[in-house]
Amino acid sequence: MTSSTPRTAVLVGNPKPASRTLTAALHLHRELVGAEPDLVVDLATIGHGLVDLADREVEELVTGIGRADLVVVACPTYKATYTGLLKLFLDRFSVGQLGGIAVPLMLGAGPAHTLAPAVGLAPLLTHLGAVVPTGGLYVLDRDHDDPAAYADWLDRSRPVITTLLGARAALRPHEGVPA
Repeated sequence: MTSSTPRTAVLVGNPKPASRTLTAALHLHRELVGAEPDLVVDLATIGHGLVDLADREVEELVTGIGRADLVVVACPTYKATYTGLLKLFLDRFSVGQLGGIAVPLMLGAGPAHTLAPAVGLAPLLTHLGAVVPTGGLYVLDRDHDDPAAYADWLDRSRPVITTLLGARAALRPHEGVPA
């Protein structure tokens, strides 16, 4: 990877592995950067390591997510907010440790929780150090695989995220050159 290539990740907090939420997050990521993510963390596959504060594998995942230039953080809407599973993982981050651009994505059964990504998830990601420049995206479960459900948000947000990723890459020290 060169210094101009953004490090990207997808983090999914759905308790069901290989969920629609994962499918939606991967789609959104591909639409934003035109490539697959460098790191995919599907929390449902982690198991008991999430509650073991000494678990090295989970710590490596936290480090990888924290170093990403862009992370799509996706979760179903539970009780009008993000899942406990996602909260359990994000609780392992220190304030400021999430250093890149974050895109909150939430799926839900109906339109009543449209503001959940902006009201619940975005402030948490910002508190942890991420920049959330475009607000969150809420997609109805039934539309998770419909590109039209993402189109308006992508039209508004892709240029902003692309510009910010370019600026981050330009500021990153070149590999092999001390910062």
